[in-house]
Amino acid sequence: MNSLLPIALVLIASTAYGIWYQRTRGRVVVKGGKKKAGLITAQMIGAELGPRVTVVQFSSAFCTPCRATRALISDVTAGMDDVKYVEIDAEEQLELVRTLDIRSTPTTLFVDRKGNEVGRAMGAPKRAQVLSAIDAIR
Repeated sequence: MNSLLPIALVLIASTAYGIWYQRTRGRVVVKGGKKKAGLITAQMIGAELGPRVTVVQFSSAFCTPCRATRALISDVTAGMDDVKYVEIDAEEQLELVRTLDIRSTPTTLFVDRKGNEVGRAMGAPKRAQVLSAIDAIR
């Protein structure tokens, strides 16, 4: 009976981690509080910021959810003239990844016209979440 206790504890811990992981991936978290003007610049991401919103996706070469996120965001932003989409290879921009605290790919940042990070999605977001994050930025 004593030998089953460690197995039960590992199963409980791994189940709790799995539930937490699934709930936090792909969800857009809107940042609140005081914003720093010009936090993310055009020089940092290698492209001009959009007139209203810039969607910055950090991805890597062998990331399957990154390809799905790229297709989704490209499709969503295709008809929006005031929204710019920028994809950054996280492996090539390690200093920027450290600066912006990117911990996994895909990570998508929603940036306003001044360079303030307004929202962040870790993992592959859903279409409705991307649209509502973009619509929330005025």
